[in-house]
Amino acid sequence: MARATQRSNWRRVWRAWSAVTGIVIVTGLVAVALLAPAIAPRAPTTLHAGFEIKPPSREFPFGTDELGRDIASRVIHGARISLAAALGAVSLAAVVGVPLGTAIGFAGGMIDLIVMRLFDILFAFPAILLAIAIVAALGPSLTNLILTIAVLTMPQFAVLARGATLATRSLEYVQAAVALGASNRRVVLGHILPNVMPPVIVAATLNLSIVILVEAGLSFLGLGTQPPAPSWGGMISRGRQYMTIAPWLVIFPGLAIMLAVLGFNLLGDGLRETLDPRLYRGGG
Repeated sequence: MARATQRSNWRRVWRAWSAVTGIVIVTGLVAVALLAPAIAPRAPTTLHAGFEIKPPSREFPFGTDELGRDIASRVIHGARISLAAALGAVSLAAVVGVPLGTAIGFAGGMIDLIVMRLFDILFAFPAILLAIAIVAALGPSLTNLILTIAVLTMPQFAVLARGATLATRSLEYVQAAVALGASNRRVVLGHILPNVMPPVIVAATLNLSIVILVEAGLSFLGLGTQPPAPSWGGMISRGRQYMTIAPWLVIFPGLAIMLAVLGFNLLGDGLRETLDPRLYRGGG
């Protein structure tokens, strides 16, 4: 029954325009990131003397920056950094948070109470301020940025998995499995996790767009990816002082961030509408 329901859910995903549009955008971004060395016109850190702050042209489609570097190549290679940060942070947060949330939701009792109060304390602080403080303490780098975002995102996955576990644990077929002597491991893996994963997948997709914005924001502040690596946020930070004479320094990396966030948001909304039976509008 559960597997048939999941197959039906995924068929609805492919019929949702927002999910399909998001899949197309995200697939394109992933392809650009993977093929960046092959499709980028030039190396992202190569300096071209005499071509500083040149507007978009046939030779340089997105123009050049103050050091003569090709903006198009830097935007293309910047996709690798942004997607690596987003996928790394969200994957690490989900790998730790989902088992933790499922375990405390299934066990209940004092452990559940203590862990949830610790999460409440963490949620009381603005996430971006905590991220700035942690990265500043650890030192600015892409690795520290990924670890910081993963630590701050993990409680969200844990709370989501805990709520889904509590809802699933009370279902009749789960209670029947327990009554028939099924082990806790079999109940969790066979009955609870299949019901936990759909909302986790939706949350992970939506969190990818948030992480891209956080990475760009911290790189803008100089706390993320360090020069000369091509980070979209770093490109906007360095280009803002030339906006009046060279707006393309900010426009193209800004459009890349907007496209990435739009793609993941559309994909997340489409998954949410199709995988959540309360929001699905295609059936009676």
